[in-house]
Amino acid sequence: MFRPLLAVGLTAGAALLAPAALAPAKATEPFTRIASFPIFQNLPEGTDPTTETVAEIVTSAMDGKLLVYTDSELEAIGKVDISDAANPEAAGVIMLGGEPTSVAVLGKHAYVGVNTSESYEEPSGHVAVIEIESGKIAATCDVQGQPDSVAISPDGSYLAIAIENERDEDLNDGVIPQLPAGHLASFRIDDSGMLANCTAVTVTDLTGLAEIAPTDPEPEFVAINGRNQAVVTLQENNHIAVVDLTANKVMSHFSAGAVDLDGIDATRDGIISLTESKTGLRREPDAVAWLDDNRFVTANEGDYEGGSRGFSVFSADGSLLYDSGTLTERLAASLGHYPEKRSGKKGSEPEGVAVGTFAGERLVMVGLERANLVVLFRDAGDGGMELLQALPSGGVGPEGITTVASRGLIVISNEKDSAEDKLRSTIAIYQQGGEGPVLPQIVSADGPDGAPIGWGALSGLAANPSDPSILYAVNDSFYSVGNIYTLDVSAEPTRIIAAQTITRNGAPVENLDLEGIAAAPDGSFYVASEGHPKKDRPSLILHVLPDGEVAREITLPDSLEAEKKRFGLEGIALADNRLYVAVQREWNDDPKGMTKILSLDLGSDTWGVMHYPLDKPESAAGGWVGLSEIAALGNGRFAILERDNQAGTEAAIKRVYEIDLDGVTAAPLGQTPPVLTKSLAIDLLPKLQAANGWTADKVEGLTLAADGQLYAVTDNDGVDDSPGESLFLRLGTANERQASK
Repeated sequence: MFRPLLAVGLTAGAALLAPAALAPAKATEPFTRIASFPIFQNLPEGTDPTTETVAEIVTSAMDGKLLVYTDSELEAIGKVDISDAANPEAAGVIMLGGEPTSVAVLGKHAYVGVNTSESYEEPSGHVAVIEIESGKIAATCDVQGQPDSVAISPDGSYLAIAIENERDEDLNDGVIPQLPAGHLASFRIDDSGMLANCTAVTVTDLTGLAEIAPTDPEPEFVAINGRNQAVVTLQENNHIAVVDLTANKVMSHFSAGAVDLDGIDATRDGIISLTESKTGLRREPDAVAWLDDNRFVTANEGDYEGGSRGFSVFSADGSLLYDSGTLTERLAASLGHYPEKRSGKKGSEPEGVAVGTFAGERLVMVGLERANLVVLFRDAGDGGMELLQALPSGGVGPEGITTVASRGLIVISNEKDSAEDKLRSTIAIYQQGGEGPVLPQIVSADGPDGAPIGWGALSGLAANPSDPSILYAVNDSFYSVGNIYTLDVSAEPTRIIAAQTITRNGAPVENLDLEGIAAAPDGSFYVASEGHPKKDRPSLILHVLPDGEVAREITLPDSLEAEKKRFGLEGIALADNRLYVAVQREWNDDPKGMTKILSLDLGSDTWGVMHYPLDKPESAAGGWVGLSEIAALGNGRFAILERDNQAGTEAAIKRVYEIDLDGVTAAPLGQTPPVLTKSLAIDLLPKLQAANGWTADKVEGLTLAADGQLYAVTDNDGVDDSPGESLFLRLGTANERQASK
């Protein structure tokens, strides 16, 4: 049964999509993520596992039972066995002796563009024909330049390669022309899978076509239709050419054009505000894929001069049939995946595109490189696109997209890899109708201005004292203003239905790092700002009225402030007119392995201190363990969210503990605090791993709703070197948890 996964108002060449109207007239079964494969697990035996490795372009082989990807860092192609798609396994690498730029597969052979250029002035490269099973390089065929994208014709008779001969971005500020010019290279494929004209590549001259730098075409991407016609994007030239491979002739060529956009965020200021405009943005398309023999789709990533933040459909004669306008930007904002730090540049940056037929429907996948999303559309066949789903890529920098339609699979390769930053390159596998999580798990409604409520970096969670369907969340210092978000949990996905900026005298309060929130019965809130000594950011507790105005500012006593370290106030709870505040890690006056739970009697303004024993790190990667949240459970009981700072395969501690303060008296400041006793309530790690992606580092929010349901949320770091997913965990009732102990 079709479950609409998105409920967001979006306009872009189509009518406003209301929640009930999201599902098309004919329901399309959704895709769920069934697995994720970290590329470092495919490193050759004996290689340091922290070695940087990259999955850039990915395709399938062996009747869809094997994935083949390019790894430019390792100068290899890698293989992943997906005979069991839900349990991918490393299948080894094939070394190339040069940088692979793209790969395509036909039968038992992989055809890899290999860049061997020694300089920008002397570009060189070849196509390596590889026997996939044995790993033997059967042939290398010179392409007379630096290759980029490669494509095989549907009938298996032609191989085409976009020869970019890319520019030096440090020369003349990267402005073209910078010779030598690029071209299109092509080969005929014989019955044995070899390239018939290996020693005499066919070169298609693309100079003199574009209005921009006509002497220096820089082909970026190529795709071939059923008529053996290759469409080639000249990204830097903002141009597109269609070439008849049989006749080696340019059939048509045309400018990719420009767009005017209203309702985007064009300023990097730490605020997601879809209120700005840009005019005359060149599309500058990157990836391209044929919809049929006459229509193709471009992902308009942009280069220096452009980037229209969307995708387009053209006919082979250059007619513009569809443009997405601001749709993907609005969608990314609604899903918490909008990359605010890229606002002043190209926003979510559509870069990849793929087309596949699933259950008789032609589907289009558009990869948003900076938002870490692949957006799924159905071809309406009338020049329009029907939005179906957004697939979180499970990593950072979705570069490659391929389909295994016979098995109902969409495969996404994420190129960003940094062991130091606890982030690895991954391949994510989605299956139509597969067993997996409903993603995304939080979306936002439209705000009063008609644009989606922008959000991200959720760092604290609280419950409405009387309405079990309503929760509240705050964002941390990734954004320049502190917001209180209202969440409706009555349906899945959870919906952010309102956002209130915290103000003082009507102006947004600056320099906040909100990490905790507690809701009071009168509709007001208490929020905790962590503090940072090196950033001159004090640790604060703010009493905030329902309209967002600060009614009272509470600072720490000098004796506490003097002992503070970098990791400060992380969670806050309200019970019996007393605030309880969790400190993330040890301060200077704490014994090793102990952190503070602070209490503040709101009637007498009296502070107290208790010590909480932290778990020791258990990850092979080491790291630290600290607190992220405290939530009141009633009758003197509290839930404590404790986690390590590890992610992905190194994550080890993501736990909810329970403490009982009945009979415990907090020590006055300056006296020895009592040591609390904790008991394990929930191990969150299996629940995070069930998302089948790169396991989240920061479980930041936890709360008990008015009906006894427990909820938790992860912090997506504002999609900054982060997969950007915000997992919303529904953990059952506190009574169920208590009974199971």
